[in-house]
Amino acid sequence: MNWEHEARRIVRAELVRRGLTYAHLALRFQALDIPETERAIANKLSRGTFSFVFFLQCMKAIGVNEVNFEIEPFTGAGREPEAEQTTSG
Repeated sequence: MNWEHEARRIVRAELVRRGLTYAHLALRFQALDIPETERAIANKLSRGTFSFVFFLQCMKAIGVNEVNFEIEPFTGAGREPEAEQTTSG
């Protein structure tokens, strides 16, 4: 799974759903006293490498109250690590 793509997709989908642009998002950030420019937002979203804090700020500024993540379930690429066993003695 491409995690950067997935993070970027979620934020962009919420912007599109509400008809907002990066410029709108920058204005809403300013209203929340979050110092982000339109260009900085565009750069972060194009890379997809942003913090979860930035993600939460986006959701707040966009007006999202709830986000549903549909991520493929973990299938176990290998076996689970075994718990360390201690011996008393």
